[in-house]
Amino acid sequence: MTPNKNHCKPEQFVFEQVASRTVIVNFKGEPVTSDAGLTLIAELDRKREITSRLAACFKDYRDPSRILHPVNSLIAQRIYGLIMGYEDINDHETLRHDPIFALAVGKAINSEQEFISLAGKSTLNRLEHCPEDVCSRENSRYHRIEHDAEAIETLLVELFLESYRKAPRQIIIDLDVTDDLVHGSQEETFFNPYYHGYCYAPLYIFCGKQILAAKLRASNLDPAAWGLEELQRVIGIIRSRWKNVKIIIRGDSAYSREDIMNWCEFQTGIDYVFGLAENSRLLQLSQSIKYRASQEYSGKLKPLVDFFETLLPPSPDLTSYAATFVDNSVWYCSLDYQTLDSWSRSRRVVAKVEYSHEEVKTRFVVTSLPVNKIPPGRLYTQKYCPRGNMENCIKEQKLGLHSDRTSTHTFEGNQLRLWFAAIAYVLMNTLREKCLAKTEFKNATVETIRAKILKLGAVITISKRRICIAISSACPYQEVFATIYEILSKLPCPG
Repeated sequence: MTPNKNHCKPEQFVFEQVASRTVIVNFKGEPVTSDAGLTLIAELDRKREITSRLAACFKDYRDPSRILHPVNSLIAQRIYGLIMGYEDINDHETLRHDPIFALAVGKAINSEQEFISLAGKSTLNRLEHCPEDVCSRENSRYHRIEHDAEAIETLLVELFLESYRKAPRQIIIDLDVTDDLVHGSQEETFFNPYYHGYCYAPLYIFCGKQILAAKLRASNLDPAAWGLEELQRVIGIIRSRWKNVKIIIRGDSAYSREDIMNWCEFQTGIDYVFGLAENSRLLQLSQSIKYRASQEYSGKLKPLVDFFETLLPPSPDLTSYAATFVDNSVWYCSLDYQTLDSWSRSRRVVAKVEYSHEEVKTRFVVTSLPVNKIPPGRLYTQKYCPRGNMENCIKEQKLGLHSDRTSTHTFEGNQLRLWFAAIAYVLMNTLREKCLAKTEFKNATVETIRAKILKLGAVITISKRRICIAISSACPYQEVFATIYEILSKLPCPG
């Protein structure tokens, strides 16, 4: 309910006495923020010029004499909001008066403590949303900010390249798809039976914990759609800087496609490791190691069962009980395999058989790495299995930075939101890798870093000569804050 503007607000509120003392509440205290740690993010961003370089990918057709909020300020405000946990544009209707956000984007704060006015939800919405009937933003009345999609995609790869002091000998590039569930009539959304809902299915490319691509896609496409095109684009930019770097491409069974594997095989210094769906022929070819695994497991289980039989009364559950003390038998082997129609050549497939008392699990991966370079067991455990780390990175994107908040109507606007979340992740990961590497938070998630280091309560005192942000003396992570500040102070200033 909207309060009546004519209603007079009392200067103070008097409550019942507590221990013979009257309790009085008023709104005359100093400005207080719960986001004092944003100062660290803003300083890191200023030194690394991340949001400013993203702003350079936009073209502003607004009249310069009438602009209150330049594009770089709008983008920084939106991304800082995501970092601090404010997922919706509506949140900025309140954040526009927050002094800590004003400081972060470089707005002046006067000593009279008047409300600072940053961009509100309507202005930010014009940055992201473009209605269908707007053909040209240059001639539009309201939506006059345009972004260069190709430049933003290139920026993500360039930020990855600049994170290295020198070219590495080898990198591993991971591909994966996730779901962004929607609850409206967004463009190009379809019901996906695998994800049990209407959604988008964005394609992500990571190298370690660093994001290289975030491409929004309709959920009715093949899981591998745009996979080869995005790989070619990303690797092309990488190879333009690092001529001799060896690249391994990794993904689940959705990417073991002829076009992707064939392209990798014709490139110099590029190999792949992809999951491969099982079929009757592959299961038949792996029967030999399945038999060996069963023999090994039986050899470990039988002596233990015999021992328990001497101690315990006969029981049909005795074997199951003994099995809890026996490790599963895991065997690997390499196979030469070719499909009947879809593959152009025979390829190396690594089979993994895990034998236990209750079940037998068989998994397969296909690779271009030869057996004389890496044996099957090492290939599966050291090259393929670590791809699960990428799923944690995607989870950080979705849960920590709300990359799945693709709730605007247009597909173009939702893609831009996905890129904003990606840049927010770049900032947070840079803080983690560059500033927290020698602290207890070196492997912390985005949500943990935000809760422990960025979400700090502070009193803001403004005078004519300085702005003092006084964080509570009871803050348990003062040393970590000091460590981050020391590292940031040593970074060179831009220009």
